[in-house]
Amino acid sequence: MPGSKLLSSYSQIIKNMNAKALNLSPMLETKDMQATLKFYTEVLRFKCDTFSEEWGWAHFSKDEISIMFSKPNEERNIPEPIMSGSLYIEVDDVDSVWDDLKYAGNICYPIENFEYGMREFGMFDNNGYLLQFGEVINKNIPVDED
Repeated sequence: MPGSKLLSSYSQIIKNMNAKALNLSPMLETKDMQATLKFYTEVLRFKCDTFSEEWGWAHFSKDEISIMFSKPNEERNIPEPIMSGSLYIEVDDVDSVWDDLKYAGNICYPIENFEYGMREFGMFDNNGYLLQFGEVINKNIPVDED
């Protein structure tokens, strides 16, 4: 299996990874910080906790989640911000979020129930990142043990 040699060498080097993980806060790039500030504070109603024009960096939070944005890193030489996945935001009332956002942006897919026990929808932010909003509707979905 590709990477198995690398993984086995890590396990030989790293003996104790006992530090408690406290938070995961994505750091994404934006070419237009002002539009990102507007989208996340006015459309999604996040709070801008910290913003530095000089650093080209902003930190946003809402309830228990947070996200950071920065200007593109010149050393990486990536012409457009990219992300191959999405940001999945679990909420306690996805229908009200849908009602608030369905006309506010670029919808990827409308709200629907999925066989894996979630009711969700997806939209793109001003940078083109996919944001998915979901609520658990069936906690009794069996997990494959294979």
